Amino acid sequence: MSDFNGLEALAKGAILSPFSRLARLLEGVPPGDEKVIEMTVGDPNEAMPEFVVDRMAEAKRTLATYPKIWGSDDLRGAIAAWLERRYGLKGKVDPAREILPTNGSREGLFYAAIPAVGRKPVNGRPVILLVNPYYHSYLGSVYATNCEPYFLNATEETGHLPDLDALEKETEILTRTVAFYLCSPANPQGAAADAAYIRRALDLARRYDFMLFFDECYSEIYTGEPPTGGLEVAATTPEGFRNIVVFNSLSKRSNLPGLRSGFVAGDREFLASLAEVRNLIAPQMPGVIQHASAAVWSEEQHVANIRQAYREKFDICDELLQGRYGYRRPAGGFFLWLDVSQFGGGVEATVTLWKRCGVKVVPGAYLAQPGPNGINPGDGRIRVALVHDPATIREALQRIVSVLS
Repeated sequence: MSDFNGLEALAKGAILSPFSRLARLLEGVPPGDEKVIEMTVGDPNEAMPEFVVDRMAEAKRTLATYPKIWGSDDLRGAIAAWLERRYGLKGKVDPAREILPTNGSREGLFYAAIPAVGRKPVNGRPVILLVNPYYHSYLGSVYATNCEPYFLNATEETGHLPDLDALEKETEILTRTVAFYLCSPANPQGAAADAAYIRRALDLARRYDFMLFFDECYSEIYTGEPPTGGLEVAATTPEGFRNIVVFNSLSKRSNLPGLRSGFVAGDREFLASLAEVRNLIAPQMPGVIQHASAAVWSEEQHVANIRQAYREKFDICDELLQGRYGYRRPAGGFFLWLDVSQFGGGVEATVTLWKRCGVKVVPGAYLAQPGPNGINPGDGRIRVALVHDPATIREALQRIVSVLS
């Protein structure tokens, strides 16, 4: 990677998303079934809260004024109250200084790299650590800030989370590190970090003074115990939220990806810098969306309904995939991360499934990069998004099994 200019490639539009790469891979290849089943994008299709449009209409007057970059008191208060309920943080979150609304989590994840670089002087090129596989916005932020990406392979051998024992030995890398993007529950593997793991990652962030960017986008989609939160762990330490911010949104929790409503919460000094960056170059959240979002963060029944719907989908996976492709019911999220190495690997299996049964999935290699050992942890995998109704998911999985058997 030392000879690769990521900033230049990004500026030229040469960094392709996984979906652009997939479109090129399958271009000109006819599907093997007239009824195509798309299982690529994590676009949830459960019922959104019915009151959202009415709440937006209530705030139509706000369209006549510029929204504040910090958002409304009502929205920050609703988010703080949700964090307190969800993670047992009563009285520990300051809504005025420790919550910053964003237009979805992706916007916050991208812009956060800028103040992360600015807050820590380093000798040489700054490094940003990326869990590998990763959400593509992480890599975009690395290249946009002209940092060096350092990929931390998250494989079955490491519990589908980065190996912190190995990372701790990389002192030269850690000395230059300005941020660490970590996702829990993981996308796409669904692994959830426990409190001890999060505490250790946070300890590294404080020891080397970098920011831990804890992406909790899938925190509310789980089949067993609720995943542990980053602020939940940080609040038990004397330093509080120092060196950590968490990202979340209503996209997955409430089936509102089109609302573009999220937040960043945690380290107040960092959020003050991020707010100034966003005040210069980022869009404010429209007032109608802020008003509706406050109501959505305050209501939990629809979230429980959505979570139950995913449980039913994973029941189908348990029935059809047990003993196949290394399948295990994940702790969180709504993806399958299937081992198809015996069928030629992820890319070949993706083409085979499309050609023979019209099911479209994403090659795992398109969601990852070769790590320090030169191995791409996604090479032998495909990602399957469980975003359809149960009947469609059953049909898609039956097609996959019939082809890859």
